Amino acid sequence: MRKIIWTQEAESDYSANIDYLLKEWTISEAEEFINKAEELLHHLKSGKIKYKASKFEGIRECVVCKQITLFYRLNENNNIELLKFWNNHQDNKRLNL
Repeated sequence: MRKIIWTQEAESDYSANIDYLLKEWTISEAEEFINKAEELLHHLKSGKIKYKASKFEGIRECVVCKQITLFYRLNENNNIELLKFWNNHQDNKRLNL
């Protein structure tokens, strides 16, 4: 199994999304986001699923839920480095990886 490596930015994005859901929505929506993210991370660790390439070289993307896309890459040890949980409602011109 591959190892998951969280960047500071990915950790911050992930926490901010959960905080937003708890503030503006319900615990149920926050739990649903967490469960979807954990399921996705499990698939990435297993190496059985390879998500689509993004417009950024060497970086892949996968949809966690319709509002959030995860950007990641494989590092030199073939481990997964989580880069960003991106809110799809933001201006894509601001997405810098």
